Amino acid sequence: MAEGTAEAPLENGGGGDSGAGALERGVAPIKPQYLTTKEQFHQFLEAKGQEKPCRETEVGDSAGNDLAEPEAKRIRLEDGQTEDGQTEEAAEPREQPQTQKRARGQNKGRPHVKPTHYDKNRLCPSLIQESAAKCFFGDRCRFLHDVRRYLETKPADLGPRCVLFQTFGRCPYGVTCRFAGAHLGPEGQNLVQEELAARGAQPPPVRNGLDKALQQQLRKREVRFERAEQALRRFSQGQPPGPTPAAAVPEGTAAEGAPRQDNCGAQQVPTGLGTSTPPSSPVRTCGPLTDEDVVRLRPCEKKRLDIRGKLYLAPLTTCGNLPFRRICKRFGADVTCGEMAVCTNLLQGQMSEWALLKRHQCEDIFGVQLEGAFPDTMTKCAELLSRTVEVDFVDINVGCPIDLVYKKGGGCALMNRSTKFQQIVRGMNQVLDVPLTVKIRTGVQERVNLAHRLLPELRDWGVALVTLHGRSREQRYTKLADWQYIEECVEAASPMPLFGNGDILSFEDANRAMQTGVAGIMIARGALLKPWLFTEIKEQRHWDISSSERLDILRDFTNYGLEHWGSDTQGVEKTRRFLLEWLSFLCRYVPVGLLERLPQRINERPPYYLGRDYLETLMASQKAADWIRISEMLLGPVPPNFVFLPKHKANAYK
Repeated sequence: MAEGTAEAPLENGGGGDSGAGALERGVAPIKPQYLTTKEQFHQFLEAKGQEKPCRETEVGDSAGNDLAEPEAKRIRLEDGQTEDGQTEEAAEPREQPQTQKRARGQNKGRPHVKPTHYDKNRLCPSLIQESAAKCFFGDRCRFLHDVRRYLETKPADLGPRCVLFQTFGRCPYGVTCRFAGAHLGPEGQNLVQEELAARGAQPPPVRNGLDKALQQQLRKREVRFERAEQALRRFSQGQPPGPTPAAAVPEGTAAEGAPRQDNCGAQQVPTGLGTSTPPSSPVRTCGPLTDEDVVRLRPCEKKRLDIRGKLYLAPLTTCGNLPFRRICKRFGADVTCGEMAVCTNLLQGQMSEWALLKRHQCEDIFGVQLEGAFPDTMTKCAELLSRTVEVDFVDINVGCPIDLVYKKGGGCALMNRSTKFQQIVRGMNQVLDVPLTVKIRTGVQERVNLAHRLLPELRDWGVALVTLHGRSREQRYTKLADWQYIEECVEAASPMPLFGNGDILSFEDANRAMQTGVAGIMIARGALLKPWLFTEIKEQRHWDISSSERLDILRDFTNYGLEHWGSDTQGVEKTRRFLLEWLSFLCRYVPVGLLERLPQRINERPPYYLGRDYLETLMASQKAADWIRISEMLLGPVPPNFVFLPKHKANAYK
């Protein structure tokens, strides 16, 4: 699901067998001296790869045989073009057109990436955390309590250097760390660098986590949503929700449902969350004392969202994780947003869904994106988030094109369900103390635009900002975004700010987009192909970044991933998985020095070419086996029988 919230992959297939057609439509124009054939490209990588001392990884079936590489994936469209922009005449002739499969959608049958040995010989968490207390389960504990036995069966270390130990002076994963040799003593004890520890070097706190007590209350359905239910009652009575006078609020209701002031960023479980569990003692707070817990904010007193002219990183499903957002922030992204979270999963207390809301301290302007189809769940989820998480805005996903969401009435389907859409927006606006934004597409069908009619209504419903992706659901990513229509929608939305989104891969693209009158631009796939795009836009230049610099970016991502997901086996493999998903987009970038014409366009697929060095050529490969080779440079060898398939079929060969 890549741009239900955001941008999905450009389904451009794997490229042609030859790069001879540099002027071919839909193909990036690369200088002739760098072009090569498909066979020569892979022969070069195999020959150079055998010279490398690191172990090569085979990605294939259980018998060790390489999976056959399918033919270039093409999709014929009604206008006579393939999905990557080529004309039918320019496309490769197909010998058996009746057997050609459509390379679209997700690889839903891909193997589970979690190794089977995760649960074998696991060490008890009480020993990992080095807590003084004994194991709570005692003799009934199913984990190991013998450190020596654990070390005998533990897989070999992946490298001599532990990022957490070198950065913070102590690795919280102790003997389970896959780089434990850097910080284990002769008796298996976890060493500490006293100098770093004395300076107070600690991992930066990640905000917006899920409290265990709140999770239990959500699972038992003990959480009360007074403000949401009040708004929903107004809907059932045929009245739009609005601010309730203080005299009309029953005694104690506002105090129970309203958020608690917490200027230090610590999460609190609000008073009245549970019907049977007494509230915990309040956490010490700092900052001014307000009466917000008694008197509700009026709409005119709501926090403002002023991000005009700022660069907005789109909420990217799977790839838009916290480590990736840290990379983009470092390169100049101004506004970030978490991955799309399903409201029903949040209300059920699912840890995996709440993980999408986490916020790093470097994200100064941060929002979360919700997906849902019904006013009750969306309004209740908005009230829950207003109590428990620290965000600057909440975004509603009305752009997700995938069937799983659309058929349930969410995503793009809300554009055709105006009554439900209005109730969702008004209800969430009523219970939120932060601005509400919406992300939409031009419409559902390709030639039936709806956005220009919806924008004035969204403005009247109280939406603070709208982002418009210049494609319809039916269109997906087969054609360019319609910026002319976005320009027309700017007038319809005025004075509400409208951000534009679609096909921005260079500072020239950004400049043309700003000329349409939009308040700002959202960048999605462009950030996946080259996260330094934010720097290029701000400095108005093309950056001919070297392969070693690109590898350093990937190394920083893995360091951020180990810090975020952990340096044990589970954390390392999770970091590897997200790195490989990102590499399925990074391989589409063509270095500036190799292009005959600047800039590279997002709908142009790269032909086969040999880069200026081996690493640049390796990074251009669209085979998953070569991405695994890159991951082994950073995270060590993959586990036995490791198989990776990208989430989207169009991203690579097996």
